[in-house]
Amino acid sequence: MANLRELRSRIKSVNSTKKITKAQELIATSRITRAQARVAASKPYAVEITKVLTELASASGSLDHPLLNERPEPKRAAILVVTSDSGMCGGYNSNVLKEAEELSQLLRSEGKEVVLFVTGNKGVGYYTFRDRPLAGAWSGFSQQPTYADTAGAGRHLVELFLAGSGSEIEAANGEGTIEGVDELHIVYTQFVSMLTQTPQVRRMAPLEVTVQEEVVELGEDMLSDNGNGAPRPDYDFEPEPETLLAALLPKYVNTRIYAALLDAAASESAARRTAMKAATDNASDLVNILSREANQARQAQITQEISEIVGGASALSASAGSD
Repeated sequence: MANLRELRSRIKSVNSTKKITKAQELIATSRITRAQARVAASKPYAVEITKVLTELASASGSLDHPLLNERPEPKRAAILVVTSDSGMCGGYNSNVLKEAEELSQLLRSEGKEVVLFVTGNKGVGYYTFRDRPLAGAWSGFSQQPTYADTAGAGRHLVELFLAGSGSEIEAANGEGTIEGVDELHIVYTQFVSMLTQTPQVRRMAPLEVTVQEEVVELGEDMLSDNGNGAPRPDYDFEPEPETLLAALLPKYVNTRIYAALLDAAASESAARRTAMKAATDNASDLVNILSREANQARQAQITQEISEIVGGASALSASAGSD
């Protein structure tokens, strides 16, 4: 059994750790609500731009745009891996990095060269430690991303895709050039619930736009049915649909990246809250165990002291009686 001084030192240390984990748990809890609100606030714009793109695709007749066309022989594929800037969030980063590794292996098995892009310091550290080259990295906004934070990454990735393999553009860090790619993928964590966050893989380019062509006749008007009985709005486009489609598709890619980062931010806070709550509970259990051991050690020490006092008193009495 450890001595009393060691036990008290350990109890003090564990209590200090418990204060840190409890504070992190409370901070993560407060951020989850805001992160969920940001996800909900971004959905109307995403829904409307998707509707407009669908109408543009229907009006343009032929979907002829580099962001929509499959490359005949894709050679290079870019992967954007969304991780956190800080740790203490359980398996959040390891799960998304594992999913990214599986995607990389799949793309390599198809004969494609993988180009890695990362958001978050944890992802940068993971690949740097393993001497894996990164074509671009962005950090400092994993918990509270803004559209401005994603604009630079989205613009660079779109330019990279539009250039295509065989062409070169300026690198994300401004140092040298980088060859274009034929596919864009993103790996992030989707927020399902407070206890469940699932790594997701999505292909951002080439995009798949669904064109709704079903038309029903209502009275004297020809209106498109959106599936729930309500008429779909009739748009007049200025300038031509093809021009608008070319202008909106890059923004649509940025919107998808931004939505993924918002989802990842909510998932990060939820994962950190779960991990910190478990750590706080474990610290409380450990303090209880150490406290019992300290009490037992103190009782043993008191018993020994009493025995020594009684033994000393008996010895003195025996000595006095012999005199």
